[in-house]
Amino acid sequence: MEIVIITGISGAGKSSALDIFEDMGYYSMDNLPPQLLTNFAELSKTSMKEIDRLAVVADIRGGIFFNDLIYAINKLKAMGEKVSILFLDASDEILVRRYKELRRPHPLVTEEINLLDAIHKEREQLGEIRKLADTYIDTTGFILGDFKNRIHALYESSEEGRTLTITVMSFGFKHGIPLDADLVFDVRFLPNPYYEKSLKPLSGLNKEVSDFVFDYPVSDEFVHKTMDMLEFLIPHYIHEGKTSLVIGIGCTGGKHRSVAITERLSQELEKAGEKTHVSHRDSKLW
Repeated sequence: MEIVIITGISGAGKSSALDIFEDMGYYSMDNLPPQLLTNFAELSKTSMKEIDRLAVVADIRGGIFFNDLIYAINKLKAMGEKVSILFLDASDEILVRRYKELRRPHPLVTEEINLLDAIHKEREQLGEIRKLADTYIDTTGFILGDFKNRIHALYESSEEGRTLTITVMSFGFKHGIPLDADLVFDVRFLPNPYYEKSLKPLSGLNKEVSDFVFDYPVSDEFVHKTMDMLEFLIPHYIHEGKTSLVIGIGCTGGKHRSVAITERLSQELEKAGEKTHVSHRDSKLW
């Protein structure tokens, strides 16, 4: 059985992730006690309709002890099950905003503990399971479509046919470096369309902005040299068993230069035969 354990910080998108896995054909269960995981795996093998893919949310609700979860995961692996841990996170600012919009209480909030302190306490309690995670996704700035595409790219294909999935993500340094980025490139050395009055309200997705950025030869040279390095690195990542690579392209605000470069770099990767997904984390924050 292929088992995906979905965990992470409350408000980071675990329920949405579970819905996506269910749509992909996984048998999905929310808030399953860790000690029942092994029992469920054993029961599924003797059921009339064998379940071969399972997605389970296990989190801090109900006072789950994560030592029990780690023990259950190790036991499942010893039984021969294919287990992976997906850890979801987001910035404190985004988590607070989501909770205020949803008007739902955080599971650790009490009269003595406010929302922000509850988030920090949860991060501390999930420290061990975070270290064991096979995949980490920072959902800051994601819309549902971005999230769905990322999960499909990581889990949609069979294990036998799975190859390296590359996400090229634009971002703004003033909003913080993406926590899930494997490689980060700073393109703030390029001329900034922000200071052009006609281009300021546009983004790097607009042809006018892209043309402005690539009117400078250094932009094409940067993409060429980055591709040269990636073509060297990618076979080594694949050889080491890596299935996901997140490349962050950052400028000041994440709207103009980083977006234009991200689009072009993604196109070049696709031409080279790589499976690529594009994400513009901060372009919608303006």
